[in-house]
Amino acid sequence: MGEQAAAAADAIEIRIEEVSQLFHSLDPFPFRERDLDKDAEEFIVSWARELPTDQPLRVVVHLPEAQASTPEAHELGAAITRYFGYRARVIALDLKELFRVGRRALVIGFTVLCFSVITSQMVAASLTPRPIGRVIEESLVIFGWVANWRPIEIFLYDWWPIVCRRNLYQRLSRAQVKLRPYRNEQGRRQILAAQ
Repeated sequence: MGEQAAAAADAIEIRIEEVSQLFHSLDPFPFRERDLDKDAEEFIVSWARELPTDQPLRVVVHLPEAQASTPEAHELGAAITRYFGYRARVIALDLKELFRVGRRALVIGFTVLCFSVITSQMVAASLTPRPIGRVIEESLVIFGWVANWRPIEIFLYDWWPIVCRRNLYQRLSRAQVKLRPYRNEQGRRQILAAQ
């Protein structure tokens, strides 16, 4: 009993009535290549965030016995892991794009900073030390550093959450997916009522 509770504590558990509930209904691709439903993806990802990062992830899908015997149910594990692998690759591309934008912003920012510092030195040399000359000099230096705000933000802060999300999706792409059939009592009651 304690072993079963411990196993449930480190697994993502989903209870569905039909396999199609997990997937986007308008996706025209074959079953194995379909996108997960946004709500299902959000549920799985939010639960995975709460689980320990040093252990492999497991996804347990509870579904009625009739659904568990369908061909789609047997491909469910491959479809879920394929989707999270695809999303991890997309997030990795987003990270590359962010770094590309960061490099471009850094070149622009550094150029503006150099121009601002040189111009401020020229202003300081050409104007007598009056308050207006000092204000212009300091304003140009501040402008140069403000131009570097975005690249500094990208390279210090913006990329960490994307890497964490990519790593989580990579973990989900390696997750073990198990099916746990259950008896559908509601369906059984409907059959008995019809008799």
